[in-house]
Amino acid sequence: MSDAIFNLDATIRTDLGKGASRRLRHEGKVPAILYGAGEEPVSITLEHNKVIQAQEFEAFYSHVLTINVEGKKVEALVKDMQRHAYKPKVTHIDFQRIVAGQALQTNVPLHFINEESADSIKIEGGHAEHHVNDIEISCLPKDLPEFIEVDLSNVALGQTLHISDITLPKGVESVDLGKGEDHDLAVVTVKAAKGPAASEEDEAAGDEEAGATEE
Repeated sequence: MSDAIFNLDATIRTDLGKGASRRLRHEGKVPAILYGAGEEPVSITLEHNKVIQAQEFEAFYSHVLTINVEGKKVEALVKDMQRHAYKPKVTHIDFQRIVAGQALQTNVPLHFINEESADSIKIEGGHAEHHVNDIEISCLPKDLPEFIEVDLSNVALGQTLHISDITLPKGVESVDLGKGEDHDLAVVTVKAAKGPAASEEDEAAGDEEAGATEE
C-alpha cells in the first residue's frame, strides 16, 4: 500500500457557509475541518479525486494521516465523513489533530480470522454471527493498529467472544472495558446452523396452526 494514500494536500478556506461548500463540491473539492490538540479549528479544502482514492482503503479510517496544509504538515485522524445520499461523493470530512506522546481514542476495525477452518464451523456446521465490526480503543499514535484480529480457531459451538477475550496489541486498551464489566460487549458468536429437520418441524407446526385457524 502506497504511503501516498495517507498523505493529503489541503488549502485553507476562508469562504465559509453552505453556498461556498456547494461551489467547492461543484469544482471537485471536498470541504473539511481540522480541529483538536488545543488549537483553533481550521477550515480546509481537499481534492475530491484524492479523497475518493484514499477512502477505498480500510486503513484510511484508522491510520494517522499526514495533511499538508499549505506547507505545514499536520498529523490527524478521520473522525467523521459525510457522503452524498446516492452519488459516490464525499461531501465533508472532520479531521482530529494528533499529538505524538498524547493518547488518542478512535475506532479500529476487527478482522475475523480462521473462521472457515474452525472445527465448530467446518466440522460441526456452525456459523459465525458478528455482533460488532469495530471497537473503540485508546493508545499512543505510535501504537495505533490498522486493525485488530479476532481468532475463531478455538471458539466452540454456542460460544460467544467478548471484548475481554480479544488479544489487543501492546500499548492498546479498550475504551469500553475501561467503563466497567457491564461494557464488555459481545463481539462474535458461533451459532448452530438450523438443520433440515428443524426446518421441516417448523413448517409442519406452521401448517397445523394454519389448519386450526381455518377451522
